[in-house]
Amino acid sequence: QVQLVESGGGLVRAGGSLRLSCATSGITFTNYHMSWHRQAPGKQRELVAKVTSGGSTIYADSVKGRFTIARDNAKNTVDLQMNSLKPEDTAIYYCNAQAFRSHWGQGTQVIVSS
Repeated sequence: QVQLVESGGGLVRAGGSLRLSCATSGITFTNYHMSWHRQAPGKQRELVAKVTSGGSTIYADSVKGRFTIARDNAKNTVDLQMNSLKPEDTAIYYCNAQAFRSHWGQGTQVIVSS
């Protein structure tokens, strides 16, 4: 059974930091590209950051220089360090694992107050 469990969300003031973590089980983690997506109220889900199975990273323009994605192949986890948070970063953040199939976590809420 595949499980992706996000943690680390919460309420933070603008300019603050949060670290999200996604713990996975039931997959061969090293085969999967891992990514974080977010969905704000009334908006479509969007890619925030991705780290490929080979370790290459991709970031949305809106988070470049502020967010860092990192995978730990020994622990089967992927983290998203979010610094200099802005109110527009408020969303539900979802972890995704993609190889032959795509798997999603349940999401974790991030609220950034102004």
